[in-house]
Amino acid sequence: MNTPLADRMRPTELSEVVGQKHLLSEGKALYNMIENGEIPNLIFYGPSGIGKTTVASIIANKTKRALRKLNGTNASTSDIRDIVAEIDTFTAPNGILLYLDEIQYFNKRQQQSLLEYIENGKITLIASTTENPYFYVYSAILSRSTVFEFKSIDSEEIIPAVKRGFDFLSQENDIEIEYSDEVLRKIAVGCGGDVRKALNSVENCYLATTAKNGKKIISVETAEELAQKSSMRYDKDGDEHYDIVSAYQKSMRGSDPDAALHYLARLLEAGDLPSACRRLMVCACEDVGLAHPQIIPIVKAAVDAAQMVGLPEARIPLADAVILVATSPKSNSGANAIDMALADIKRGNIGPIPRTLQNKHFDGEDAEVKGQHYVYPHPYPNHWVNQQYLPDKIKNAKYYEFGDNKNEQAFKAYWDKIKK
Repeated sequence: MNTPLADRMRPTELSEVVGQKHLLSEGKALYNMIENGEIPNLIFYGPSGIGKTTVASIIANKTKRALRKLNGTNASTSDIRDIVAEIDTFTAPNGILLYLDEIQYFNKRQQQSLLEYIENGKITLIASTTENPYFYVYSAILSRSTVFEFKSIDSEEIIPAVKRGFDFLSQENDIEIEYSDEVLRKIAVGCGGDVRKALNSVENCYLATTAKNGKKIISVETAEELAQKSSMRYDKDGDEHYDIVSAYQKSMRGSDPDAALHYLARLLEAGDLPSACRRLMVCACEDVGLAHPQIIPIVKAAVDAAQMVGLPEARIPLADAVILVATSPKSNSGANAIDMALADIKRGNIGPIPRTLQNKHFDGEDAEVKGQHYVYPHPYPNHWVNQQYLPDKIKNAKYYEFGDNKNEQAFKAYWDKIKK
């Protein structure tokens, strides 16, 4: 029983595949391609353990093509040459379907070596990747392929697969296995949308349970202990990480404290305290900003406290700060202003600093106007005096626009009165 349970009971028909109804339901494009037996080059994109390899195997069986598998983490160009050598031989009379798992680990040259053969139809390529293919797959391969996104599977859809796993083991070992609905649910929820993880947990529960009177009774405690720990996917260098931190910040920006707390919890459950703190600090400055200026030191204090106490206690000051940011009035006037100023700099709109502002106190012989003539504003009413601060080239540039919140409108009213 060295072969994992997930491989021993791998589906052979589309109807047996768990999830992916958006791709494999009758009438969907991929379903029709497979049923018609005319398969173009494909790229399957999505998390691991959700059916990409299974669907590729079903396609190979349906099209009567020789299935060859390579993994981008350890395959080489010579492995590709060995597969190419089989073309038009008795081992692959109907052509070869090459399933290339983790194609993102193939470099550009390795991917280029496939082009000739996928163009002439001798090899049909099905490449899979857990990363966004538009970032990691060579453009010439992409242009010759159709991309289908596989999605994480809901726990309710995984429950029947868990049940089939126990039933499969029961038949395979000729032993009765008893389990409750709660056991099925613990395993289905704990796998984080990964069917392979769920079936690994099924097998672990079976192996960890002692038979009594010719029966194995799987307890809830065993299922809870052996089910995969996290019910979510997280890779600090992968798409899921960036999706979570993006949703985290956008939820705070969108003033939804419940959603913001949900994504904070996902970051903390994954142990990613730095991302939780960094995005929170950014959001306080970028999205609340001048609408509630004191929020920046408040959030900084919460972040410092979280980093000082560490997890799990860090969740408390961070939750307080996230709720504060989410429920505060919003203004991005400061962020917009600095972005406009930076854009001017990048366009070359700089110019010499006005003489009045320069840090020097003598003039060359070529100076038409002698003396710096800087006016110190504090002796004047309201500590303000009208003088030019921007370079001549952009002296009329305007970057900052007062936000419509209470604080900035109060500032605006004050300066409108003073500057007239």
